[in-house]
Amino acid sequence: MPNIATVLKEEIARVARKELRAGNIRPIREIEGRILPAMQGAQYLGFEYDPVALAYRLKFIRDGHVIFVDVDARSGETIRQSR
Repeated sequence: MPNIATVLKEEIARVARKELRAGNIRPIREIEGRILPAMQGAQYLGFEYDPVALAYRLKFIRDGHVIFVDVDARSGETIRQSR
């Protein structure tokens, strides 16, 4: 029997691909291309996609502190950044 976390992750990825093909969200590589240069000195840990909020959460670490940058997946605009 598959792990529930794995099934959920696969379903979120499926929804994201569908939204991307429909032109409803921007590709994560485009978002990364804009956000990563602004996060100089921080190590990029990856991202998560929230299909309900239509938002990406990019995760970084700098000086032992985790930083989250939430980005609207439709517009590519930064919603918030934790410090």
